[in-house]
Amino acid sequence: MLIALTGTPGVGKSTVAEILRKRGYIVLSVNELAEKFNCIIGEEEGCKIVDVEKLAENVRKVVKGLTIIEGHLSHLLNPDLAIVLRCNPLELKRRLERKGWSEEKILENVEAELVDVILIEALDSVEKVYEIDTTNLTPEEVANAVEEILRGESEKYKPGRIDWLSEVGDKLDELIRR
Repeated sequence: MLIALTGTPGVGKSTVAEILRKRGYIVLSVNELAEKFNCIIGEEEGCKIVDVEKLAENVRKVVKGLTIIEGHLSHLLNPDLAIVLRCNPLELKRRLERKGWSEEKILENVEAELVDVILIEALDSVEKVYEIDTTNLTPEEVANAVEEILRGESEKYKPGRIDWLSEVGDKLDELIRR
C-alpha cells in the first residue's frame, strides 16, 4: 500500500516523516526518488522541477508493503491514500519566514495553503484523502494522527473541516502584506 504524506511546504511533512521512520515505517522522499529515477528535468528559483508522470511510473518499483512517500508532490504519484498536512496560513507564514524564504515564495505558499491547492489536487487524483491540521500539534502528535488514519480511525480526518478563509478572515491583510 502506497501512502502519500503531502502538503504545502512548511506544514511539517519532513519532520513527521522522520518520526514515522523512527517508529519503523518505510518512508521515502519524493526528492530522493526523483533523483534515484532521474526524474529531475530542471530547476527554477532553487526548486527542482520533477517529471511527475515518469516518477509515478517508477515509484511502485520500490514499494514493499505499507510505504509512505513524503513530499508535496506525493499525492500525484498514484497513491492508495493521501494524508494532507495543513497549517493555518498565519503560522505557515511565520514558519517560512524563520526558514529564511523569500517574500515571493512565502506569499506563493501561503496563498496555496489558504485556498487548499494541495488538498484539491489530492481530492482530484486519490480515492481516499484525509487532512490533519498541524498548526497546534507537536510533530509527535501529528505522527500519532497519521497512525490513527493508517489503523482506519480516520473519521475525524475526513477533508472539508478546515476552512482557512473563514478562520483567517480579517487577518488576510497580514498574510499578503509585503
